[in-house]
Amino acid sequence: MPRKLRIEYPGAVYHVMSRGDHQEAIYRDKKDREVFVSCLGEVCEKTGWWVHAYVLMGNHYHLLVETPGGNLVAGMKWLQGTFTQRFNSRHKVYGHLFQGRYKALNVDEGEAGYFQILSTYIHLNPVRAGLVRAGEQPLKGYQWSSYPSYLVAARERPVWLRVERVLGSVGIGADDSRGRRGYEAWMEGQVLECCRSQSRPSLEAEWKGVRRGWYLGDRTFKGKLLGRIADLLEGRQADSVGGEAVSAWSEEDAEQWIGSALADLGLDAAALRTLAKGASEKLVMAWWLRGHTTLSRQWIAERLQMGHETRVTLAVREVARTHGGPLAKLKRRVEEVRPSDDS
Repeated sequence: MPRKLRIEYPGAVYHVMSRGDHQEAIYRDKKDREVFVSCLGEVCEKTGWWVHAYVLMGNHYHLLVETPGGNLVAGMKWLQGTFTQRFNSRHKVYGHLFQGRYKALNVDEGEAGYFQILSTYIHLNPVRAGLVRAGEQPLKGYQWSSYPSYLVAARERPVWLRVERVLGSVGIGADDSRGRRGYEAWMEGQVLECCRSQSRPSLEAEWKGVRRGWYLGDRTFKGKLLGRIADLLEGRQADSVGGEAVSAWSEEDAEQWIGSALADLGLDAAALRTLAKGASEKLVMAWWLRGHTTLSRQWIAERLQMGHETRVTLAVREVARTHGGPLAKLKRRVEEVRPSDDS
């Protein structure tokens, strides 16, 4: 099965989340949590990571981490591997602790607002899980997150925890004690909002990008990531890696080719819509896309407006065995098409 592609570069920021194998607990007691936080500090020392926010839950954890050295993969391998070894040794168990590969959402490192959205989402995890009851317990009472450290002086924080970007996003200096008290009051307001049924839909809409997709940023940031993906895939077999990032790159690449192919065939988007689902032009384009990209039959069928995805399978068979006539001529024409960035 293809492995998800990790987009690494100096200064990259990620929202990282990992769950226990079979949804089982990854922390059995206070000591396990202390060991994980210790491992987090160690990996930061080894790799130069900066952690902007974290939370430890029962069967998963969240990190907002910056990698000045562009070394997420190496750091995560050490972090999860070392914690698993220490957990297994302590509890006299064997085997995997975490479920498959961790999720890493690329975050636009140049946009401070995303730091505020992500840190709030991460720090409110105990509220959403019912571990902190709004109006009864302060959020800072949940000690297994970075939030309590946001409310104390710099000398009391772990050296690897950086609060400047998040506090700065709401106009507070890291050493501003009065500002930190204001931040605490604001966060308690967020706790109440999180628990109000009227407010939850708007919060969920804001957090949708945090939970889904493969990046958090605008179209410009997406374009930069797609360029990095193209560089990473150069010289590799496309089917050796997968995930939403690679799919997005494939779609972007395919769109450029489709634009060029339509122009070469004397068509445009409007003309494509008027063609029959089984038109020869659509058949040869579907055949080429299926053979030269990792795109699904469903994507190709929808993009070329061919109806059900089985039409793509039939198109591949028909075009592949065609060696003469009008269809063969169209086949040769699309084989010569080269994508253009201007298409």
